[in-house]
Amino acid sequence: MKKTMKEIQVLLQKEPLSNEVIKQLYEDERKGVQKLLQRWEKRQKEIEKQKETFLAMSTYENQLREDGILFIAGIDEVGRGPLAGPVVAAAVILPENFYLLGLDDSKKLSEKKREEYFDYIQANALAIGIGVVSNKVIDTINIYQATKQAMNQALENLSIEPNHLLIDAMELEVNIPQTAIIKGDSNSISIAAASIIAKVTRDRMMKELGEKYPEYGFEKHMGYGTKAHLLAVEKHGVLSEHRLSFAPIKEMDKN
Repeated sequence: MKKTMKEIQVLLQKEPLSNEVIKQLYEDERKGVQKLLQRWEKRQKEIEKQKETFLAMSTYENQLREDGILFIAGIDEVGRGPLAGPVVAAAVILPENFYLLGLDDSKKLSEKKREEYFDYIQANALAIGIGVVSNKVIDTINIYQATKQAMNQALENLSIEPNHLLIDAMELEVNIPQTAIIKGDSNSISIAAASIIAKVTRDRMMKELGEKYPEYGFEKHMGYGTKAHLLAVEKHGVLSEHRLSFAPIKEMDKN
């Protein structure tokens, strides 16, 4: 007796399937079954692609572990470009057996995926440190130095001292061996994990700011210089959370 469409749908969501089951399904001539198989094939290709990506993004970590280095901290920041709010950095030490298909630069993920991965990283990382540097400090020491300060804070807030740092295109003046990686959040699982922790942390802060100042829409643009944000500043004025050293806020603050 043939399985119902619902039974086949449930079956195709299970991993892995035996060759015998797959063969039986391909021999089923029902159009609905063939459509389900096409979707399953597409999903399998996507899973294979994600596995290849994850393996490639684990290269730096695997090479360091081959050299006997156990605690590798990935460090990344978010919030260099916005006109308001802090810059936030995260440092993340992942266990050797960490495995999360689909892990990538936080900017490439949907908000739903970022939240999901944030929870998974929080539950599975060996240690996580967060660094937050306010807009006031950014205005005082400039965004580059503020970013470094946030990264150093994140490093100091780790509960485990790392043996090596993997940093997204930056170098820190600390006495720990480190590797600066261009586009690190797309080339290292540790940095990608840090980018997600930093992004979700900062987004939540900006959403709180959106509740405090509903007319500015911070929960939508996260402080970036969108048209809606600039129009709100023109209409309601510059806030104490804005970066006064950033154009065009600098000019608007004088008006």
